[in-house]
Amino acid sequence: MSDRNFDDIADKFSRNIYGTTKGKIRQAVIWEDLQQLLTLLPNRSLRILDAGGGEGYFSRQLAKLGHQIILCDLSQEMLNRAQEAAIEEGVVENMTFICCAAQEIKEHIDEGVDLILFHAVLEWITDQKDAVNVLTDMLLPNGILSLMFYNANGIVMRNAILGNFHLANPEIPRRRKKSLSPQNPLQPEDVYQWLDAFSMTILGKTGVRVFHDYLQSRQLQNKDFPSLLALEQRYCRQEPYISLGRYIHVMAQKRVN
Repeated sequence: MSDRNFDDIADKFSRNIYGTTKGKIRQAVIWEDLQQLLTLLPNRSLRILDAGGGEGYFSRQLAKLGHQIILCDLSQEMLNRAQEAAIEEGVVENMTFICCAAQEIKEHIDEGVDLILFHAVLEWITDQKDAVNVLTDMLLPNGILSLMFYNANGIVMRNAILGNFHLANPEIPRRRKKSLSPQNPLQPEDVYQWLDAFSMTILGKTGVRVFHDYLQSRQLQNKDFPSLLALEQRYCRQEPYISLGRYIHVMAQKRVN
């Protein structure tokens, strides 16, 4: 299996990820986390890598704060969209765009970075542990990794709730080539162990969509979205909800040996 390139479904990606209630929840809870992470980093213009950053939503928000962004993605179409949006929002001067796989970014930049965003990419990569190793190695001392990954626990819970008992297994392959269902969901404990092995100290964890995806109709997801979002924000940083999120956002800082 090769790493996923979204050139062929860029339009579908934009509609389904950014233009939905699930996208709004992701943006809200992750942005809260990123704002907190920024307080732990030096008070200056930071050098930030958005690895596999797609259309660069968070990159553009960080560029507006004066930070210098390197956005890489395997999809040239997604990079084109990111650059067009950056031009429209007046932040393109703070951004560099590189077409490459996240785990190949070391071939394109020489300096270390203060912060790495690696959101909803790891589950599309074949050699997941190596990708985490490559990126953490690029962090400066005390640099921070913002890693969001597709949670294997969420697959089990959602399919069990829907009565799809035969699908309540994260190891069952997804057959639709055009699907946005990730290919390689991750067990949270594996990710946490990798981070520790690569000299990273976990600062916090957030469940992304701890309720939304378990509602059995889109009507319920839209009926009173402000209340649903408030509920997500209230519980997303508490167990057991963290471990049941469809995605988990884990934040880790590079140890100084």
